[in-house]
Amino acid sequence: MNAVPATSALLADRSLVGTELSRAYTAEIDAWLESVVEGVEEVRGVALAAVGGYGRGSLSIGSDLDLLLLHNDSGHVAEVAERIWYPIWDSGMKLGHAVRTVDEAIDLAADDLDTATSLLDIRLIGGDARLVDELAKKARDLWCSNADKMLGLLVESVRERHDGAGEVAFLLEPDLKLARGGLRDIDSLHWIDQAEQGLLEATERSELVEPHRILLSVRIELHRLSGQSGNQLLLQDQDEVSAALGYTDADELMAAVASAARSVAWIMDAVLHRIHVRSTRRRWRPRVREFGHGIEIVDETLRFGEDAPVSQDPVMPLRVAYIAASEDAFIERDVLDRLAVETPPMPDQWPDEAREIFVDLLLLGYEAIRVIEALDQVDLISRLFPEWTPNRNRPQRNVYHRYTVDRHLLEAAAEAAAIADRVERPDLLVLGGLFHDIGKGYPGDHSEVGVGLTRSIATRMGYPPADIETLGMLVRHHLLLPDVASRRDLDATETIRFVAEQIDSVGTLELLGALTEADSIATSKAAWGGWKAELVKKLVNRTSHFLQTGGTMLTSQFPTEKHYELLAEGTELVQLDGHELTVITPDRPGAFSRVAGALALHGVEILGAQLHTEGSLSLQVLRVGGGVGLDERPQRVQDDVRLSLAGGLAVRARLLKRARTYRFQRVTTARPSEPEVIIDNELSSDATVIEVRGPDSIGLLYRITSALDDLDLDIYSAKVQTLGDDVVDSFYVRGPNGRKILDDNYLGEIEIAVLTAIASDA
Repeated sequence: MNAVPATSALLADRSLVGTELSRAYTAEIDAWLESVVEGVEEVRGVALAAVGGYGRGSLSIGSDLDLLLLHNDSGHVAEVAERIWYPIWDSGMKLGHAVRTVDEAIDLAADDLDTATSLLDIRLIGGDARLVDELAKKARDLWCSNADKMLGLLVESVRERHDGAGEVAFLLEPDLKLARGGLRDIDSLHWIDQAEQGLLEATERSELVEPHRILLSVRIELHRLSGQSGNQLLLQDQDEVSAALGYTDADELMAAVASAARSVAWIMDAVLHRIHVRSTRRRWRPRVREFGHGIEIVDETLRFGEDAPVSQDPVMPLRVAYIAASEDAFIERDVLDRLAVETPPMPDQWPDEAREIFVDLLLLGYEAIRVIEALDQVDLISRLFPEWTPNRNRPQRNVYHRYTVDRHLLEAAAEAAAIADRVERPDLLVLGGLFHDIGKGYPGDHSEVGVGLTRSIATRMGYPPADIETLGMLVRHHLLLPDVASRRDLDATETIRFVAEQIDSVGTLELLGALTEADSIATSKAAWGGWKAELVKKLVNRTSHFLQTGGTMLTSQFPTEKHYELLAEGTELVQLDGHELTVITPDRPGAFSRVAGALALHGVEILGAQLHTEGSLSLQVLRVGGGVGLDERPQRVQDDVRLSLAGGLAVRARLLKRARTYRFQRVTTARPSEPEVIIDNELSSDATVIEVRGPDSIGLLYRITSALDDLDLDIYSAKVQTLGDDVVDSFYVRGPNGRKILDDNYLGEIEIAVLTAIASDA
């Protein structure tokens, strides 16, 4: 019996990491399989070959063994196959296998892209080498002779894969294999290169070597540490992988991954464009369009004419970028190389034309991202804005952000362009989008640091002092509106006055509101929902009214006339209408926490709450979201709320059981945040504000509100916000006397109670 490969010994050898581990593991598997084949009698006319990833020699722990058993119509091939496959199955290794003749393999490859590409990497393991040589030659001949068909299928596959997996370079938890700029792109580029010479240039071929080493090393180490064959580099694994590969920290690892993936994606874009041009040239003659300054577009490719004054024109990179984006043209590699080498520095004081072109470029929206990243690939963006450099490929390692800092800024500018017609100064809005987080690459508060950086940039660009001040204000306060809207009582004069004191004009407020929307959408899907948009809009409207009327409040009535009518009826009520839950119940301690607990059992989140007591009745109006119960089981949700209020539902026990079950199922992708309780008596004239920050968990709101109930606190308003795996909840409370809590000992007890509630399961 052949020995199973000593995988555990390889795993334990910490001197082997990344590609070195892959080579050692591949060699070990090769030797083992060779011994398996040698132990089989009558292997004449039979060959065992590695294909796919194993054929390329990039095997990692947990990878499938892709094997092809070739034969020449041998009558004993079934017996040979059993004697080869069974030892592999017995070893517990995952096996992808097939048994075919050379002609059968070629027939299948003619119509199946996966088979065709896997055969391009075929490699002999043992047996009759002539069979493998014959199949390798026929597979290459088939691939080249059917290049049009195969490249068409491959390009379609690449685009579908990119659409599904996103981008390695900019995502928080990238798929190292399937996403744009990943390992499958490198494989695809090599397959394209074998189909037709010239589609992948020699310089590009050499430029793929280091990115391939980096990405493959990370993937292999990920497999080794996790013991699984997944390709997504999760937050929870990034620290260990970075340490194993010798990076300073996970940020350095993810920056290296981003840089490698950007190089791969850039080359892939160029090759895909060449394939597109190759196919269109056969249908019609090239069309040449000239745009002045020696810039022309031929076959959807931007290039320089003979008279392009690159070395005399510091604005040339911006001209090229704007024309390429507005005309949906691809910038030729030679153009970028010439721009990088020949373009003179931009003057300290930009020409007006440069500023205007750059703003017009940003206002093109998402079309601008592609060309700006092309310029950035040859360091032209850093030459225009040195402040940009520390943010290149900089990860944001929290589940709230989708992208690296630099990509987030480009996304925010593009989102700002989409709503630029709402504001009087579209130029300031898109620049605010591009630079609002530019301070993240520097020590200190990124908003404050970013103010100085943005002012310096705006000064160079030639903006007047008033505009520079406005841009600085947008950067300093880009988090103001969402923070206040999601945590503070918008009916309180103190809240609106606080915002108005930060903003100098209605015009700036308008810009800040639009920037908030653009920034939130660019951050993540969770950062800009209907409820948050509604709150920010309400805050902007009320602050605008406050500024325009010299301090007059615009408030909404609560309770409304409808609420008073319901209270006057004197009957209990639990009514779910879309995302609004209205509850009328006898006024007694714990009513709000019982509602929160019942909703938590259905996975329904409370986003905001207003509470009022009228005589012996308590009114709760809650904004709710999430949970399948809202759409699929609304009646059951209402019934359980009623049952909980009546004391007929074991809320605490049920939540504890659910939390313990969920704990073993949940995949945590980030370190939990440290719980924090902030108590403030300045934010409201008649209430104490308790702000709670910490890791989210099942029933957390129920536990916190129960703790506040135990201390006889009256909650009259609440704002609840979930940011990835964390929460930021705010409660406006009064003590038993109906006033603010001013006693330090009492405040200390509140803090202890809330922190204990966060830490407990129930």
